[in-house]
Amino acid sequence: MPISPKAFATLAMALEGVEERPHFDRRAFRVARNFATLAADGRTANLKLLPDEQAVHCEAAPSVFSPVPNKWGEQGWTTLDLETADSDVAQAALQMAWRHALPGPRRAKRRG
Repeated sequence: MPISPKAFATLAMALEGVEERPHFDRRAFRVARNFATLAADGRTANLKLLPDEQAVHCEAAPSVFSPVPNKWGEQGWTTLDLETADSDVAQAALQMAWRHALPGPRRAKRRG
């Protein structure tokens, strides 16, 4: 079952310390830095994953995840298709991206 833009925003805002701010034509969710953005049309969201996490997600569920098609995508920014994702998948990906955006020692360690 698809996840609605409202449900995605609710999941993002439920994570500790998250603030919502405008980011160009999108809604951004951030702690120390942006970790997710929601498209104005509510059909997709972008999440900041590590490049290896992005590769795994895109390979495992290509109808749900795809790299952002530019230099941002090469840095791990990944598009989540809300029309094909379910809430469990969206929540897990949001938590992963959120951990990378935490400040200081709470931040998830980079691999490699």
